[in-house]
Amino acid sequence: MTNENENKKSFIDWIIRFLKGILVGIGFITPGLSGGVLAVVFGIYERLMGFLGNLRDNFVKNLRFFLPVGIGGAIGVVAFSAVVDFAFSNYAAQFTWLFIGFIAGTFPSLFKTAGKKGRKTSHWILLALTALGTVFFMRWMETIRTMQLTPSFGNWLLSGVLIGLGVVVPGMSPSNFLIYLGLYQPMASGIRQLDLGVIIPLILGVTLIVLVLAKLISWLFKKLYGFMYHFILGIVVGSTIVIIPGGVSGWTIAICAVLFIIGALTSFFLAKLDEKYEREELFG
Repeated sequence: MTNENENKKSFIDWIIRFLKGILVGIGFITPGLSGGVLAVVFGIYERLMGFLGNLRDNFVKNLRFFLPVGIGGAIGVVAFSAVVDFAFSNYAAQFTWLFIGFIAGTFPSLFKTAGKKGRKTSHWILLALTALGTVFFMRWMETIRTMQLTPSFGNWLLSGVLIGLGVVVPGMSPSNFLIYLGLYQPMASGIRQLDLGVIIPLILGVTLIVLVLAKLISWLFKKLYGFMYHFILGIVVGSTIVIIPGGVSGWTIAICAVLFIIGALTSFFLAKLDEKYEREELFG
């Protein structure tokens, strides 16, 4: 019976990480959203930075932990790219409120995690200032004039770097930058068609920037746990405020409300299930 329970626990845990990976992957390819923020919200971010920043420590064990996340993330990017493009083009407000619900549902768990090692007045101040700074920065980003870059190996490598920054810098939406550069639609098309001329330089760019910065992020979490988490909490709050859609009216308000509740309940359930099947910490 014990082995059966352990197998059930392991299977459910695998499915949870797989679903989180899908949502994070979708976040990376959805304009206005941030895969990095969703990684934080779903409890993946700190562990991922610890893994990538210390690849030689328990490599096989950590790889097994992140395997379902990676598979889910790849599915989220590739299989859902067409769905995301269609949904965002035709139902942007509804789609955005669904993801705001995902964020809201897991925020209590994230807030609890941030205060695990104590919470000081300076942490609250940092959270508030970071939230305000994020709002102003993202509003400013919306005013930037669009540049048009020609699809090429070098520009796809640059796109990969931007996506990688979205991994290590929660709140940054790589899709927004790619739209400004005129590369978002060609990239989405290339991913849908499994064009290796697009996918390979994207992967190279992501890998390069993540491996370069992950060790620094991991070190900061170990030395400044409370400050790092409240800084990221501020980014989550600020970036969520910015993506709230305007101009919603009529029946769309009710639909958005229902989708928000569905998203919030789904992510809240995932967070509670994650706590129920809590695993040993991979990183100290």
